[in-house]
Amino acid sequence: MRCPTCQYNGTRVVDSRPVDDNKAIRRRRECEDCGFRFTTFEKVEEMPLIVVKKDGSREEFSHEKVLRGVIRACEKRPVSLDVLEAVVFSIEKDLRRIGNSEVKSENVGEMVMDHLAAIDEVAYVRFASVYRQFKDINVFIDELKDLLKRNPEDKQ
Repeated sequence: MRCPTCQYNGTRVVDSRPVDDNKAIRRRRECEDCGFRFTTFEKVEEMPLIVVKKDGSREEFSHEKVLRGVIRACEKRPVSLDVLEAVVFSIEKDLRRIGNSEVKSENVGEMVMDHLAAIDEVAYVRFASVYRQFKDINVFIDELKDLLKRNPEDKQ
């Protein structure tokens, strides 16, 4: 590693510690020539995950965009931000585990709905109503019936 002040090509690591939920390593380094100390970060370079939208356009998977969607669905519901962040992390991890560099937006939406159904049924219905673009009350009722079939023991 090259020193940022004197450009000497020799540094030693003084301290290392994991950061960002063990996804990166923070290293304190010291130049062997001038003694200047600086910090570097090391993390795995991940391949971009591309979402193919319904209209055929493509965009990079956005953790923040999915998180905003589930936060919106869970507004005024007793669901913590930590739980929602864990949901989005789990979805992204599952998508990367599949191994495809491209994933359909429908798959992402279905994964979000599966997680929300397990966490909060009201949030699930809110998300599904926007995601599936319910055209009339009958489609909405059908979705509620499907939800009741998923969790029959909760409704007794």
